[in-house]
Amino acid sequence: MATRRQIGYLAARLVPGALGLLAYAMLGVGLVLAGIVLRAAVRGELSPVDTLAQVAVGVVLLLLNVQALASVAALDVRLARRLLGPGSRAELARRVDELTSSRAGVLAAVDAERQRIERDLHDGLQQRLVALGMLLGRARRARDADRTAALLAQAHEDVQRAVEELREVAWRVYPSALEGSDLGAVLTMVARRSEVPVRIHCDLPTRPDRQIETVLYFVACEALTNAAKHAAATLVAVEIGVREGWVRLRVHDDGVGGADPAGRGLAGLARRVAALDGRLLVTSPVGGPTTVLAELPCG
Repeated sequence: MATRRQIGYLAARLVPGALGLLAYAMLGVGLVLAGIVLRAAVRGELSPVDTLAQVAVGVVLLLLNVQALASVAALDVRLARRLLGPGSRAELARRVDELTSSRAGVLAAVDAERQRIERDLHDGLQQRLVALGMLLGRARRARDADRTAALLAQAHEDVQRAVEELREVAWRVYPSALEGSDLGAVLTMVARRSEVPVRIHCDLPTRPDRQIETVLYFVACEALTNAAKHAAATLVAVEIGVREGWVRLRVHDDGVGGADPAGRGLAGLARRVAALDGRLLVTSPVGGPTTVLAELPCG
């Protein structure tokens, strides 16, 4: 099948080949005529008016010849793409493979996120609630009023921390704040709770699709978490904008670097981004800085 397509291309290429040969031949003839005109002008056989007329005609013919060569080259490229490029069935098969791979990646990312949420609930919130129950039990058994009040005050603080942890887990499951606010406003709220100073610049002419906002939200949150926990960063800059038909999120920190793109968190983000035909690039040399760049198509 490949040999037949190549033979068909060579046969179809005879047309642009002949046209190109004709264009080059006319270019050669034009150069010869230009030499004759130049020689006659030097000898004084042509008047200045005739010389200018010949030069004007020669320039016009040269431009037409250059345009003809460009058109022949464009025709040759179109034939090559049409006859040698992947056919519709091959392109469809490639797209099916991409979708199958991205679907598997999304399922793996969702499964990893569920495991992470389960660990957060088990190791964090559940342990805190158990400790809270024991604290309330001590308060019930206490006979001293001052001791009981102190235990109840401590229990109240633990309840507030438990509610905050539960809110954090809920936001990892589904960023409900995006229902009433755009991505820039939601990330501003996240930045206020960050242990590292965060500078956010959001310049989106129109609000992107909800799926795109959600993925970019998770990318930004993961990058901020890594910068605070592992990078020892002192400043994180988040930039969101549109460039050449892509929604771009860039998270840059001045930390120690060394982030592994193949790690569980970043690999899961890469699968999320790929599921929307996007791309994720992580640059994190040892010693820093670290830059996480996510790009998703606008439409």
